[in-house]
Formats: sequence, structure tokens, C-alpha cells
Amino acid sequence: MAHNLPINSAMHEASVLFAKKIKEKTKNKVQIEIFPSQQLGNDHKMVELARAGKIDILLTPTAKMSVPVPSMQYADMPFLFPSREDAYELLDGEPGQMILDDLNNIDLFGVTFWENGFKHFTGNKPFLEPKDFKGEKIRVMKSRIIMEQFKALDAEPIPIDFHATRKALKDRVVDGQENPLVAIVNMVFHEVQSDLTISEHAYLPYVLSISKKTLTKLPIDIGEILIQTAKDVTPWERAETQKREEAFLEIVRKADVDIHVLDKQQKQKFVDATKYIIKMYEDIIGPHIVSKTQEILDKKYNNENYTFIGLDADLSMAENIAGLAIKRGIELAIDEINAAGGLLGKKVGLIAKDHKAISTQAKKNIKEFIDNPNVVAIIGGKHSAVVSSEIKEIQQAKIPFISSWAAASKITENGYDDNYMFRVSLSDKYSINFLIKETFKKYKRPVVVVENSIWGRDGLELIKTKLKEKGMKLSKGIVVNRGEEDFKTIINEIKKENADSIILIMNSIEGSKLVNTMGENNYNLPIVSHWGIVGGNFFEKNKKYLKNIDLEFIQTFSFLNSSNEIAKQLSSNYIQIYRKSSIKDITAPVGVAQAYDAMHLLALAIKKAKSFDRIKVKKALENILIYKGALKTYKKPFDSINHEALDEEDLFMAKFADDGSIKPIRE
Repeated sequence: MAHNLPINSAMHEASVLFAKKIKEKTKNKVQIEIFPSQQLGNDHKMVELARAGKIDILLTPTAKMSVPVPSMQYADMPFLFPSREDAYELLDGEPGQMILDDLNNIDLFGVTFWENGFKHFTGNKPFLEPKDFKGEKIRVMKSRIIMEQFKALDAEPIPIDFHATRKALKDRVVDGQENPLVAIVNMVFHEVQSDLTISEHAYLPYVLSISKKTLTKLPIDIGEILIQTAKDVTPWERAETQKREEAFLEIVRKADVDIHVLDKQQKQKFVDATKYIIKMYEDIIGPHIVSKTQEILDKKYNNENYTFIGLDADLSMAENIAGLAIKRGIELAIDEINAAGGLLGKKVGLIAKDHKAISTQAKKNIKEFIDNPNVVAIIGGKHSAVVSSEIKEIQQAKIPFISSWAAASKITENGYDDNYMFRVSLSDKYSINFLIKETFKKYKRPVVVVENSIWGRDGLELIKTKLKEKGMKLSKGIVVNRGEEDFKTIINEIKKENADSIILIMNSIEGSKLVNTMGENNYNLPIVSHWGIVGGNFFEKNKKYLKNIDLEFIQTFSFLNSSNEIAKQLSSNYIQIYRKSSIKDITAPVGVAQAYDAMHLLALAIKKAKSFDRIKVKKALENILIYKGALKTYKKPFDSINHEALDEEDLFMAKFADDGSIKPIRE
């Protein structure tokens, strides 16, 4: 077992206790040899040794894991944890487990989080408000999130090695720094700084992990003992760290350092100045992790005077780019609604749940929304198969549901007379006809390639039906299973048909594999695609091949060259809140705009109903007369029969620009 701390640290003593308990529980079968103080190398070297199985058990600062495992930056988020108890609840609960699970990607098994304490500010003056940092040079570890934190306070962050920090402070190369009390005292920073501000602005956990190469060699019962014992020692280690902090504070006091404690109002000013950072880095940390954190904290602190909208979407798997785009569209609408006073005397909140593109998880999410009396309606994500699997539960509960991406026509045309399924997105009853028209403008012999899902199969049948109505026959329809790897065989099938183009109905994973295989084999057949490919990182995986393949796909919205004033304001707000450089950096713009409009339509319905009652809100949705949205001006978007807010006139074809942004094709 290896770590970077000295032998007099709480974490080393916890390691010794852990080793002792393991020895006792295994009756001397397992003995743990501990290497403290970076004896086996620096943190990065020790991580690599553990991945290779040369270190069996590793204790590492989460911040030092952030390159191979970006979600480990989670605790670096400023003012994320309102209290120490919240930090424990989140790290020991679902968000923490999601982060630990990410260690599997680098051949480590994440077990638990030990702590080095909350971080505080030191300087040569008090840091009691954000304005106190203006122009100050602050030592930081090399971390984009931590650097952003101090930029938000108008300070100049300067990365300096931890062991060179005291000299930099003494020589006034920098004016201040941040660290837990244990580091401040052990590195004697308090002797070269006049002020300590107890800010508790960020938390510094250490992650205890076991090399998967070690675990696979051990008997199952021994592995279970290692894992459970590490978890059992966690409360002792945390309590020991806290106990020592009073002694550290006394040492600082005796050094004649002025100690300041942020009060509630002062802390709130820092929270307000830095709160954008979690949204800025949500795609790095993981939308599923951030969303679960927000859900837990909202339930604890914001449950009484709020009404909530539920979001059920893929926030962690291949299409999480679409899920995050939808979430951000809803957030931007909610910000405007709350700035205008909220709804019926309450603020609006968002509970976003990750369905992982799995129907069983989606049904669980839907049940939780239904059982929460504060959730008035649900907005859905990209996957038609997932949304279709939820219809029965939604209908039985009589809760309004708006699809903001999923396109299968059966979502709204579902056979229910009293229909609670709405859509602010394209429907395949329009998109398939549009695909056919666009394809036959240029080509004569397309082959249709679809994924084996309700969305893909229905799309294929609709194409056959539409062509038959036109007196035409489809040359070939190919159905590809999800997870398919052999795309050479599929290309050979297409070649046999002497096709001049491909009509594609796939999501980003299989669509990407098809285009990759085409590119590798220099088979550059034009593709006219549904929009499923744009919800993941399709462009990044295929950009070297897209220069030679003429790929067009359906869209309903673009920020580029939009004359819509609502859309312009939406893009401006997006860029400001999520800290983007330009509208080209707004990923999956259809998801943003459609979810934004869906949220505002729900708000209009709630106002019209003068109630949060789900049945009344549904009826009010069917009676909205007009709404000027980002995508268009909606005139009677829904009625008791039609639950489609968009139609074929709202569709256009688009391409990827060289930088990956989506640009409309204007004829």
C-alpha cells in the first residue's frame, strides 16, 4: 500500500489501522506493507504502478487522478458541499460510487474516499469577499477547475509545485494559496502568511483504490475483506482528521496569524461568484454525476418552495451529449422563468435522471417522478425505444410528458384517447417523407440502413410505405443490431445492390462504425441521414473520413445565421452561462432549442391552468394559442388530438463544418 503523506498524518495512521485489521481478519494470511511519503514515486508514478499491479493498494488525492479520470475533479468544485456531512453523504452515496466506477477504465477498483479536510485561504490580508482577491497572485495546483475558481474572483492563479509553495509565499512570488489545515501547518505556510480565512470552499478527498490486477489474483473472500475493511476504517480516518484540525488551528493562532471565519453572507457572495463553474465543467465531470448531486442537495435544501420538472435522458452513455444539451436548454428556460418570479408563487427546479439508454432504468426514473408530488411534468431525451417503453406508466399516472428529441411516431400516436404524450421535436411521420424527398433530389438507387430498434424498424417500414405510395420500390433495407462490429459485411451488401447512396437511420455509435468502415475501405458513398448521429461524439470519431463522404442529415434548428430574436438571446445566455467562445461551440443545438421551448410551453400551461395539477396542466397544453419560441412561433402547438408541435415545414438538411459545428444547407 502506498501514499504521499508523512507517517505522522491521520491518513497514515488510518492505513496502519487498516493493515492491522486485515491481518486480524485474515488470520495473518494477508499482510500489508505500507510505503508513505512518496517512497515509491510521486502521485502520478504511483498511479501507473498500481495500474500495472506493482502497487496493490493506492491512496491518492483525487485531484492527482484528474487526467486519467476527469470525474475525480468533482470535489474541486468550489462550494459544492454545504457542509462536511453533505460531502460524506455525496461521496459515500450515488455520486461517489459513479466516480469510483470510473476508475475501472484505468484498471483500478475504487473503494472509498478518505479525507484531508476542507481547503481554506491564506494570504497577507483577509479574504472575506470576492473583491478581496482582485489582482492577487494565488498559488494553485495545476487544475483547470481550480484556476477557473480564482479567475472568477479576479485573481491571477499561478501553478506552483506543492513543495515549492512556501518559498514562493515567502519571496512574495505569490500572495496567497489554498489548502487544508493539515497541509498549511505541516508545510509551515502559516509562518510566511499573516492571515488565514476559514472558508471551507473546497474539499480534498483521497481515493483508496485496489489494483484490478491484484484483485483478480486474490481469492474472492480476501478481496471482499479488503474492500469492506477499507470502508469500515473510513469513519475513523475522517474523525481523526477533524480531531487534529483543532490542534492545527491552535498552532496557527500561536504564530500570531489572524484567523477569520466566513459568515453565511460572506460565503454566499463567493458561492454566487463561482456557481457557474459546475455548469461550465459538467461535461467533464459527468452530467449524471452533477445531476444526481443537484437532485440530492435540492431534496435537502430546496424542496419546500419549489415545483419541479423531471428530465429522463441519457446522461452517461454514448448519447450523453444530447442529454446534456436537453438539460441545458431546460436550465436556461428555468433561469428566465425564475428571474421573472417563478410560477404561481414557487420557484422552478429541475430533477435530471440518467436512464443510461436502458428501458428498465428509465421506468424506475419515471416511477420516482410520478411518486414525487412536487414533479408536475416530465421532459424526455433522445432514445425512442426508451421513451416508448415508458408510455404505459405515464398514461396510467396521467402526468404530462414532452419528448424533446425522440422521433418515433408511435410516441404520440400511441392509441390512447386521453393522451399525455407530447412532442417538441420532429416526428418520423414527417421526417421520413422529408428524407425520401431530399434523397431523390440527387440520387436514384438508395439503400436504407437502420438500427434494430423501434425507431429504426419503424423508419424502415415508413420508407417502404412512402415509396409504395409513390409507385416506387426500395432496392434494399438493412437492419443492423445494436453493438454490431462487422460493418464490412454490411458494406458488401450495399455494394451488391449497386447503390448510389445510403439513407441512414442510426444513433451515433453504429453510425460512426459504419462511416469508419466506409472510410477505411475508401468507399465514399453519399449518405442522407436522420439526425440520430449527432447526439454523441460522431464528428470527432469520423472527421478524417467526412472530408470524402458527402454526409447530410436532418435538423430542425440552428443558431447560425438565425434571425429569431429569442434564439439570439438564448445563444447569448448559453455562451455566458456555460462559458463558450461562440455559437459554434454549442453542441447538439436542436436539443438545446427544443428543450428550451418545451420548458417554456410547460410554464405557459401551468400559468394557464393556474395550477400544478398534472391533469389540468395537460389540458392547458392542449389549449395554448401562441408562443414565440427559439425554434419558431408556435400557433396552437397542440390540441386534444394533435400533440406534435413541429411538422415537415420545420425540417432542413445540414452538414458538419470543418470544425464540427452544424451548418444548415440553404438552397
